[in-house]
Amino acid sequence: MLDRAAQQDFLAFRSSVAPLYEAVKNYIRDRIDSGAWPPHSRIPSENEVVADLGVSRMTANRALRELAVEGAIVRVLGVGSFVAVKKASSALFEVRNIADEIRERGNSHTAKVVQIRRETATPELAEALGVALGSQVFHSIITHSEDGIPLQVEDRFVNPSVAPDYLDQDYHAITPNAYLTGVAPITRTEQEVEAVLPLPWQRKLLSVPRNEPCLMIRRRTWSGAKNVTVVRLVYPGSRYRLLATSD
Repeated sequence: MLDRAAQQDFLAFRSSVAPLYEAVKNYIRDRIDSGAWPPHSRIPSENEVVADLGVSRMTANRALRELAVEGAIVRVLGVGSFVAVKKASSALFEVRNIADEIRERGNSHTAKVVQIRRETATPELAEALGVALGSQVFHSIITHSEDGIPLQVEDRFVNPSVAPDYLDQDYHAITPNAYLTGVAPITRTEQEVEAVLPLPWQRKLLSVPRNEPCLMIRRRTWSGAKNVTVVRLVYPGSRYRLLATSD
């Protein structure tokens, strides 16, 4: 809830900017830029913006939605909105361990194992992994979070002949990337990137709104002549970016 002084500050923005949602955006940005609301701090909810600033729900929703798209705040469904830290990023052509990326930024990595089991290879999966149709493959789904905020859904299939002990690892302590590169060093990578709308189950795991665009990386890796893994990595577009650099 905003105090009376903060509400008075908003009136200045309201009188100087049109349309009204821009005044709400500028007010929130000013509070962030001034340090009044530091990174990771919770900002007023949509309901609180409506009540405290005297604007419509549509105005509050648009202001918060656009701030999230612009990377100023992070909205986590069912939890609230928070001042964003610098958007997480990784090099486009590298195969990085997400836990290392997060720790290099000085933040905390946590993982939630949603599913890990044996499955039967479909025709598409058998071709992608280079295994026989109907053979057993390993399948894991893991959510990776940065400072408690979901950053990546990792949906991975693994060739059991390359990593027979894959299902026995503790993926709260070690990531699949770290384990697989240890037992089967990467010699070749194939990957593609596209913008997607998350599937309902991905949206739930990432705690993002229905229409938030996401980045998806589809990746296959080999160790020598053998396919090791096929993985889909989905990131909220408002929380992540990919960088390509050249010397």
